[in-house]
Amino acid sequence: MSWIRIPKVEGQASRQAHADLPAGTFERELGREGFYGPATQMHHRHPPTGWQSVDGPLRPRAFDAKKLSAASNCPWHASLLFTNANVQIRFMTLQEHMDHLVRNADGDELIFIHQGSGDLFCDYGHLGFNEGDYLMLPRGTQWRMNVTEPVQALLIEASNDSYRLPDKGLVSQQAIFDPAVLDTPAIDEAFIAQQDEAEWRVMVKRRDQLSTITYPFNPLDAVGWHGTLMPARLNWRDIRPLMSHRYHVPPSAHSTFVASRFVVCTFVPRPFESDPHVLNVPFFHSNDDYDELIFYHYGQFFSRDHIYPGMMTLHPSGIPHGPHPKALKNADSKRSGMTDEVAVMVDTRDALAVCEQATAIEWPDYVDSWK
Repeated sequence: MSWIRIPKVEGQASRQAHADLPAGTFERELGREGFYGPATQMHHRHPPTGWQSVDGPLRPRAFDAKKLSAASNCPWHASLLFTNANVQIRFMTLQEHMDHLVRNADGDELIFIHQGSGDLFCDYGHLGFNEGDYLMLPRGTQWRMNVTEPVQALLIEASNDSYRLPDKGLVSQQAIFDPAVLDTPAIDEAFIAQQDEAEWRVMVKRRDQLSTITYPFNPLDAVGWHGTLMPARLNWRDIRPLMSHRYHVPPSAHSTFVASRFVVCTFVPRPFESDPHVLNVPFFHSNDDYDELIFYHYGQFFSRDHIYPGMMTLHPSGIPHGPHPKALKNADSKRSGMTDEVAVMVDTRDALAVCEQATAIEWPDYVDSWK
């Protein structure tokens, strides 16, 4: 519930955001709190990304995770790409079964399976996984993976924090995805069969330091449990995106998991906006409270050129970003079609540091791709 507040309108401006733009203009949204706060739509004569050059740390950046060739059977040895006090983002490649357990004592872990399949064994039981699955593991969970097909996965740690579901408000808690589609581990035959009296190591990460706890038995030895704290699995194919044929909904409408200082959104295939007066590509925006990191999982991201699955882009707060010129040019031809993309976006309230392993896989010419 909110009071009626009529926005101020100055000069040549549309009355509805992202629709009926004045002829020959480009709309830019200046927003606060990641599309949740106050916002102004500004109409420009030139694209806000029409720069001649960008010097300094605010340039848009792109990275190719497929160039990370090193494989490891331990998540803590996976490439650390981006970090701040509230989130750590790694890219993990597993070619074979993990021969030990791990436990994250620094925060909840969210694993997005980019490629591959296998079985997760954890304190709570057994859970199979496949391409496109999110696996949310509460802080302190002991776990390991058995690999059926080689795994590539994005790891997103909510440092000293927990993952929650977004408040879906007016559209009901069953919108986007019904919590009933979330799967949880089971104490099944496969879980009981892996219990043994052999020596097992547990590698625990706490304050970014590793400790090894060795047991003379497999500590995944539960016979039952009950409660409300547990891992959960969600596949992007179970997400039913909010959409409108007459309004381009902001990225916040695609929120999947939220933490205190960042949000994880999932972009999945959906119909393009069909109303000819409405933008059907992302609007230019200056989201000056959040860094925007996107991992491209599948398909062709309709607002970007030269971006393919396995790549990542980082748009830091403080500089406008939006669709490439080709996307704007071809927008009207897509009115009757569908987007063909799956991507994971992490919007962080605090600036992300780019780690050395990310710098090594950077595409430096990305900043010029709007020319």
